Amino acid sequence: MNMEVSKQIAHSLLKIGAIKLSPANPFTWVSGWRSPIYCDNRLTLGDVQVRDEICSAFVSLIRSKYPDVEVVAGVATGAIAHGMLVAEKLGLPFAYVRAERKEHGLKKVVEGADPAGKKVVVVEDLVSTGKSSVNALVHLKEEKANVLGMVAIFTYEFDEARKKFEELGTELTTLSSYTALVEQALADGYIQLHDVEALKKWRSEPDKF
Repeated sequence: MNMEVSKQIAHSLLKIGAIKLSPANPFTWVSGWRSPIYCDNRLTLGDVQVRDEICSAFVSLIRSKYPDVEVVAGVATGAIAHGMLVAEKLGLPFAYVRAERKEHGLKKVVEGADPAGKKVVVVEDLVSTGKSSVNALVHLKEEKANVLGMVAIFTYEFDEARKKFEELGTELTTLSSYTALVEQALADGYIQLHDVEALKKWRSEPDKF
């Protein structure tokens, strides 16, 4: 993604508090990792301007990169709303991918539009280790979807996630990234120069912060 666009999205996420940075007092993730950053992209749904900015950026990206797309799929639950907004703008069918297959009823793992034999672009809100994102891609491929790629709002750029996407052979493109965020946060005054090194070190060794 264009770095200027990435920085603008990062600016918006910081402005509404969807991303918070606290190198001195780290957050604790569910995994137990101590992290200087916390990202909650659900907050973007509550801000009309930022929500529209993200949707428009996704639409522009998909039209440019995947003009033959036939179905937009969102990853449950965080990307269902964003995916639906994008599908509406593109005038395309929408589906969402569950984390696990239902154990009752029709036992579906993909709800909404049938992705079988269709060219699908997957919308995700956040890519961290890549586990849940890749899990959704695997489910779609098991349902015989022709997955063109995944687009996401933000990525931490962990090597672990990059390797997972490479192994699956699926391209990931994000509107913003950890690199763009750190640069924009410094420019906007959310962090100081002495914080940058700690933030970069955490990204390379997130389990040792």
